[in-house]
Amino acid sequence: METALNPPEMPQAAEKQAAEKTGFRVLGAISFSHFLNDMIQSLLLAIYPLLKGNFHLSFAQIGLITLTFQVTASLLQPLVGLYTDKHPKPYSLAIGMGSTLCGLLLLSVAPNFGVLLVAAALVGTGSSVFHPEASRVARMASGGRHGLAQSLFQVGGNAGSAMGPLLAAWIIIPGGQRSIAWFTIAALIAIVVLRQIGHWYQRQQLAGKTKAKKKSHGFVELPRNKVIMAVSILLLLIFSKYFYMASLSSYFTFYLISKFQLSVQDAQIHLFVFLFAVAIGTVVGGPIGDRVGRKLVIWVSILGVAPFTLMLPHANLFWTGVLTVIIGMILASAFSAILVFAQELMPGKVGTVSGLFFGFAFGMGGIGAALLGKLADMTDIFFVYQVCAFLPLIGLLAAFLPKLEKAPAAA
Repeated sequence: METALNPPEMPQAAEKQAAEKTGFRVLGAISFSHFLNDMIQSLLLAIYPLLKGNFHLSFAQIGLITLTFQVTASLLQPLVGLYTDKHPKPYSLAIGMGSTLCGLLLLSVAPNFGVLLVAAALVGTGSSVFHPEASRVARMASGGRHGLAQSLFQVGGNAGSAMGPLLAAWIIIPGGQRSIAWFTIAALIAIVVLRQIGHWYQRQQLAGKTKAKKKSHGFVELPRNKVIMAVSILLLLIFSKYFYMASLSSYFTFYLISKFQLSVQDAQIHLFVFLFAVAIGTVVGGPIGDRVGRKLVIWVSILGVAPFTLMLPHANLFWTGVLTVIIGMILASAFSAILVFAQELMPGKVGTVSGLFFGFAFGMGGIGAALLGKLADMTDIFFVYQVCAFLPLIGLLAAFLPKLEKAPAAA
């Protein structure tokens, strides 16, 4: 009897293994595309000194470039997600990257400030199309391990954001404005990869696997007012996370140079270590949320970092390095858990939720950098970190998040 049962089981095991392999292949491809997309985005911010010198721009004009990019990259994302929830577009990812490619080409030959604004808008538009749909693909390929899938997707973006400024320093600053065109190669590679993902996406669509599911098995369905309250709390947690992250990613080197008289190179090394810790935290947060529950991860990753942020302004150089690694790892674990929690709050609206949270996160990062810079001008860089130290206490609001998992049925 055992030999009779074995043959049917072997194909099933092989099919399951193949399906899992396909899922990770798609996740790897979408994470790599995220790396290229966010690397290109970060180039725009990294070449501001070059653009300022070439076009004799004022700081107000630099701010207008940032505003143009942020508006197209942030505010369009929820609209894109809302539309693609109702009308899935398998090849929109490649088309969006085409907009980014056009923005890069225009940036490399822009003759005046007006054309720079158009180029920034094209890069931002490409990003606004990419993030909601790419997050949907990550969820589709997750095999139910939604936190792990979002973490793998996110770490690609984090790595790209960290790599962009380095590549700008090595290639664009020495080569000048025209050398920006070299990065269209990265956009072309991304288009090829995203076209293949589009083929896979379309096959899933034809098989009926991309149809929005209004019911989420294993989770309670909440009344509309409770969903709105929970989403509002999650957005406040995003606010606290990205405002604090902006203080480190934008001003940490200035803080180290002012307080400890470090050289620029040594301060950059500390910043790189912090960004590396962020990448590790991003990978770890999602799988832990799959195992122990996302509400616990959200609680720990936001509120749990408060003791370390409160100690940071009073630490010596050694402990500053240690604390920023801990802060980076813990804080970075939050986003995947928050995003998947929100997707489970609003089943069938993956694109809308992803667009809203990615757009809000980008917006808070940009606004936070601007406001904290103004605060530093009015006071000093040390006061900025003393104020920001209290932001993680907003994590207390996580106590009011609903429990989504259903209680197991009695035997």
